This record gives sequence, structure tokens and C-alpha cells, in this order.
Amino acid sequence: MKVMFFEWSLAILLSIQLLVLASELEMIDYESQHITCSKGLSNCTVKACAGIPIQKCPVDVKGLAVQPVLCCRQDTACRPCLHIRLDIQPRNDQTASYVSVRYTVPQLIMPLCKKFEFTVIPAAPDEQASSKQAWLSLLLESNALSFSSQVTVYACNLHSTVMLPSVDEVCSSASQGVVEECEVPSFSTLIDPERREVMLQVARKEEEEDSPYQLEMCLQHEHNGMCRTWKEKSLPLHSVTPCMCFQLWWDKGDERSRRSRSCPFRNNTELFQRNLWENVSVSVVRGQMNSGGAMLSWNLTAPCRVEAEVWPCQRDAGLDKDRCRELGDIRQHLSNDIWREIDRGHWLMPGVFEDVKPGLDLCVMVKVKGKNSELGPFCPIDSRWWHWRWGLLVLVTLMLVGLAGICLYFLHGKLKRWAWEWHQKECDQLPIRGHVVLLSPPDVDSSVSELVCELGSSLRARGLSVSVDLWSRAELCSLGPLPWLHSQLQPLDSQGGRALLVLTQAAWKKAEDWGQQWDQRGQQRRDIAQGVEEEGEYKRLLQGLSSPYADVFSAALSCIKVDHQQGRAGKRFLLVHFEAHSAKPLSSERGLPELFQGLPLFHLPSQGQELLVQLAIGSKGPRAGIGG
Repeated sequence: MKVMFFEWSLAILLSIQLLVLASELEMIDYESQHITCSKGLSNCTVKACAGIPIQKCPVDVKGLAVQPVLCCRQDTACRPCLHIRLDIQPRNDQTASYVSVRYTVPQLIMPLCKKFEFTVIPAAPDEQASSKQAWLSLLLESNALSFSSQVTVYACNLHSTVMLPSVDEVCSSASQGVVEECEVPSFSTLIDPERREVMLQVARKEEEEDSPYQLEMCLQHEHNGMCRTWKEKSLPLHSVTPCMCFQLWWDKGDERSRRSRSCPFRNNTELFQRNLWENVSVSVVRGQMNSGGAMLSWNLTAPCRVEAEVWPCQRDAGLDKDRCRELGDIRQHLSNDIWREIDRGHWLMPGVFEDVKPGLDLCVMVKVKGKNSELGPFCPIDSRWWHWRWGLLVLVTLMLVGLAGICLYFLHGKLKRWAWEWHQKECDQLPIRGHVVLLSPPDVDSSVSELVCELGSSLRARGLSVSVDLWSRAELCSLGPLPWLHSQLQPLDSQGGRALLVLTQAAWKKAEDWGQQWDQRGQQRRDIAQGVEEEGEYKRLLQGLSSPYADVFSAALSCIKVDHQQGRAGKRFLLVHFEAHSAKPLSSERGLPELFQGLPLFHLPSQGQELLVQLAIGSKGPRAGIGG
């Protein structure tokens, strides 16, 4: 009876969930102790099996012990695993037998299973039944096992739950040198007083030089502050505060990336405490309570959480604005549970003084623990100061705009000259193709003749096909003025190009006289417009002109008149004026003759580039008046 009670009590005790929180795990060589069994058992092996619960156990399991350990290979590369021991009692006449062990991890959907197989060595006839008790031992290593995970092991009617220690617990023990997760980078700080910087020096071991993982670092204020990525190898000395901490780790892309944490400036408070005090600021705003009373709300910001007192005060109305008299005994002590971290890495503490006297020039004073003097006064922003600031900003803006206008005025000449030079350069590069007919004035003399021939040669050098009446005397004599002109104007429609009419005083006078005669003889005008050649009429119209090329000029005037009637004045003919010769007769009091109005006019040589542009791209030329 006592034996049954002992066995029942033992089963109850072994079935209780056992939570193991060991900071120092035993290290066991996995290769040599993977599976072992006691005397009386042989051929002990283990293999995977289905994780389905077994209804009937082929052996009697008397005990189940589960212990977290570190499975190592040659005392290195240790991994978390479980040391499982089963106390069994084979049944009578059993030889080959087995027992299945299932285990579950919360992150797995289905349980995993291991099957012990063994052979029972028959006992001698004189041995007692109790001597048949034996045990099996297994080191269970699996990728499903990780630090800080909870594992439940089942063996027949027994089960046990264990909790693997966390990485921090394991790495704080002697296991730090053999567990991969415990390998974290370390660093030191060095103050450079000349450069006024704090250098961050990462200590690398020899085996870490060729590490495939990226070293990462982040910076935080206070141990529970947000850690922001930090890529620099130094810090400005004025930004270092006692609560500044660093985290370093090898970025392995999973939970194995254990971090080293260090706050190296906590013990050197004398050097960095001043940086903390100088970065304490308070913003103050006047307001009104729901009850109608006045209040003074404030927000204190600092790089670290500080122990301090805040109180309202009334600023001196005299010249000494730094003097501020404390109002009553209503100081507020800052507590650690209200601080809130803001975006730029500082901490913020809000507060309010209620039912303050309205109409007073109230501010806020601060006394930080450890600092002998007080900070402040911190006062609300005066709206009049804001108005003055905005007025000054508008005044400065107007001054800048005026200065910019003056600069543009003086630079206008230079910009215009630069634009003209660029324009000339672009014109020189323009490809010019087409046909040009150059017609001399009726009073052609030697000087005008030279200019006409020079212009024709220059246009031909630009790549244009040029016909000049002065160069076509033989052809003019054989064809006659009007047929020759028509033959030269025909290619203009197919090849593109223009007819250039040289404008001189005689040409001006000829156009005026020709227009008056055209108005007086309507029928003759219609005949010329229809292209009827009446030699007698032409001879009468051209009578009194000494130039042998006057007939061509008169034929050109008739073509220009036809263009006017058809609404395409300036499509084929251009006027060119040599600036060395006056174009307007002294006796003429009117402007450009009606026949020439609407034709593009170019003064040479000053407008030579514009003429080339007109011939190259067909843009409209200037419609200028004439200089004498």
C-alpha cells in the first residue's frame, strides 16, 4: 500500500508544470551525449515520428525530467536545447520496445515528436521485478527551440513545461563566449578637446573584422527614450548630456540581433551637466480657464528628465527686466511620470498655474537640482513685439525688392548686349537655303553698283542661290525685262526665297511717280496686272530714265502691286537700304510710298543679321521708318 502511494505521489509531482528560469545553463557536448540509456537496455536509438498522441503506452513511464541546457560542439557554437530523462519499467517478456516523446512550442501549429527505440536485456531468473527499472536520456536540439521560449514535453501520461532563459540572462553568465547570440560589439568614447568632439570608437575582435553583418548604432536620451539611428563617428561636445545612451548590434535581420547598451556619460556629470542646463527652455502662454479666470500654462523641454521646481513670478516694471518677484508659495515639483519625449530627442514636461491675477506681467522661473542659480524668467511672447517683427520683415523685403530692381536696371544693358551676341552666334549657325533675286534701283551708279554686287556675293557665300540683274545683262537683252523677272520669281514659290529691292532716293521717287500713273490709267493698270506685255506702254512709262535696267525695276513694281491686290504684300519682296546712301528724297514730305508699305525693310549693314534670319526662317522683318 505504501509503495502504491509513493508511486502515485511521484506521478503527481512530475506532472506539475516546472518553470525553469536559470541564468547559467549547463553546457553539454551534443555529439557524445546525444542519446544514452541505462544498464538493462541496448540498441538505443531515436528518430522523428508523427506528433499524434498515442492512446496506449508500450512501457510504464515512471518519471519525466526536463532541463534546459546548452548543446555545444567542441565547446563552441552552443545552442539552446532540452535534456530529457525518462524513467521507465519494461513490461514482462518485453524485448524490443519504444516510447514516444512529444513537445510543443507556442509558435508551432503542430507538436513535434521523437521516438525512442531500444532493446530490453532479459533479466536473470533470480532478479527481482524492481531491478527491471531503467532510464533513457536525450538531448533534444531543434530550430524550433529558442531563448525565452516556453516548451511543453509529453511522455505517455506525464508532461512537463519549462521556460528557456532569455538571451540577456544567458549572456550575463559565463556562456557569453560560446553563444552566438551573445556576441555584441562594444565601443568606447574619447574626448578631443581641440576639435571639441567626442569620438566613438568601436572595439572589433579579430574574428569580427570579416563579419558578414552590418554594424548598426542608435542614440537615445534616457534608457527608455526612442533610439534614433546614428551614422556618424563623432558627436559635437556641446550636444553631449549625461543621459545620452548608445545601442550597438550586428544587424542579422532577426531576433538574434542582440544589442549592447551603454550610457558612458553618466559618471562625468561635471563636464556635461552644463550642456543640459543650457538646453533647458520654457515656453509660456497666457490663457483663460473655463470658469473665466486667468491661467499661465508652460511647457518645459530639456535633453534629459530633470528634477526641478517651477513657479510664477511678476517681472519688474522698471529697467531691470531680469528681476522677477515670486508670487506666493505655489511652486510645482516636476515628477518623472509626466515627462513625454518629443520628436527632436528632447523631453517635455507640461504644466499650468491657475487663477493667477490678470493684468500682471507674469513669467515663470525654474530651479534645476544641482545648479546653483535659477533659470529664467521665461515670459509669454508680447504681441506688440510680433507686430514689430512682422513690420520689420515687410520693410526688409521691400528693400530687397528695390535693390534687386536697381541691380536689374544697371544690368539691363549688359544682358541686352549678351542676348544680342548670343543671337548673332545662333544666326551664324543657321543653315540658309533657297533662291534670292537682287534688283538694282533705277539710278544705279558705280558706288551703289559695288554695294549691290558685294551683297550678292555675300549672300551666295552663305549658301543661297543668287540672281542679280547687274550680273544678267546678256539674259536681259535676249528675254526682256518682264519675262526675265518672271523666270527669276518662279523658283521662289518652289525653293523658297525672296526678291530684294534696293531702296534709294531714285527708287523712292520712281515708286511715287509709278503709283500716280497707275491711278490715272486704270485700263493700263489692269493690263499689266493680267501680264499683257505692251512694249509701247512700257516705253512711255519708262521714258526719261537713263538707266538701262529701269525696265526690270518697273516690272518689279507691277508685281508688288499685284501682291498688294491679292493680299500677300511682303510674301515675296523685301526692301534693303544701304545706310551709306540716303533713301528718302529731300523733296518728299510724306512717308514711305504706298507701294512699299507692308514690305519688310532692312538697313544694311547694321541689320544684316536680321536679314539673314528673314531669309533663313522667313520671319517678319522690321517695318521701320527711314532715316535720311
